Amino acid sequence: MAVLGVIADDFTGASDAASFLVKGGLSVRLVNGVPGEGYGAAAAGDAQAVVVALKSRTQEVRAAVADSLAAADFLLGAGARQLYFKYCSTFDSTPRGNIGPVADALMERSASPFSILCPALPVNGRVVRDGCLYVNGVLLQDSPMKDHPLTPMRDSDLTRLMAPQSRWESRRATPEEIGRLAARPPEEPCYLVPDYETAEDGERIAAAAAELPLLTGGSGLLEPLARIWARKLQTSIAAPRSATEGDAILLAGSCSRATLGQIACYQARGLPSRKLDPAAVLEGRMTVEELWPFVCECRERGLAPLIYSSDTPDKVRAYQALGAERVSEALEGFTAALARRAVEEGFTRIISAGGETSGAVTKALGFSSFLIGRSVAPGVPIMVPAERRDIRLVLKSGNFGQEDFFSHALRMTAAEGKETEE
Repeated sequence: MAVLGVIADDFTGASDAASFLVKGGLSVRLVNGVPGEGYGAAAAGDAQAVVVALKSRTQEVRAAVADSLAAADFLLGAGARQLYFKYCSTFDSTPRGNIGPVADALMERSASPFSILCPALPVNGRVVRDGCLYVNGVLLQDSPMKDHPLTPMRDSDLTRLMAPQSRWESRRATPEEIGRLAARPPEEPCYLVPDYETAEDGERIAAAAAELPLLTGGSGLLEPLARIWARKLQTSIAAPRSATEGDAILLAGSCSRATLGQIACYQARGLPSRKLDPAAVLEGRMTVEELWPFVCECRERGLAPLIYSSDTPDKVRAYQALGAERVSEALEGFTAALARRAVEEGFTRIISAGGETSGAVTKALGFSSFLIGRSVAPGVPIMVPAERRDIRLVLKSGNFGQEDFFSHALRMTAAEGKETEE
């Protein structure tokens, strides 16, 4: 039975969390949404850790809390002895956001005396120093996240970010203070914010908080936490194979600087791509049927087509005249329909960039749970649908991955000898 249950606020965050649990030595099953009543143990399979992917990051608060509590009940029913609320390493939550309300509700449901706020992920440039969150050496409030269209981050101090969201106090603390409080719990629940800049910091925080019923944070704490659980369980795991036979398609919807650079890198190598026109998609002038011959032409040449809607912040703002929500829904729907068509036509490798895009893709494909394999980049695993063991999905958060991410993902998922580039 599962010993560790993770509640993630979006799908790419869930796959990010799962990848670090695998790296820490646990077998992992990722489930898309909360399984129906009575499916607890069956949905978890024989995995040691189970990750539930929700879509609660930008959900209405009450719905986010309700879905998170349902996920907690499923995980506890599947045997989880510890819960982990996983949110983004850039703490994507405005003063009216969901991190505080969800964490408060999970604290009560798990009967945890207190918990920690630990969004750091040093391997991807997210660190906490003096209680403030930095992104690639820049304070969160000065990073590109300050202009995020849904969750603009205008402060970096985690205690200040949490204050308007939670009923309870947040304060800075060292791992030693966390350990002392775990031994002698406080009278009132609270959140402790440890600094986390190095791998050694993560080891110390995980050790200090290892017995708490609930932890909260990004994925940076999950690898050392998984190692603690793996030592307790004294078992080894075998990850599923990375490679599979068949063709690939690349999809991108994130407008992050990292994804834009990855698109440019793929194009610079002379590899095929096609950009979606938001207005044409909205008006029905650009359709999956119209685009499909281009996909087939690439397939015949042994190449993976890249279909993307990603754009620069200035152009994204210009599209808002068409209605930001309408544009977003139309592009996500188009990409999801394209992924579904690809699988129907025999494609077995789907590589997607962007949290909302990847969530739409997984929903369209209809797979309910996934085995987790090796990582293409930190926080970006290769996933195998439990219902279709011949398919490989790589779904990344917009900000993750190296410049040649798309080509690297193609190489890792291709069967030996399969040509993916000219």
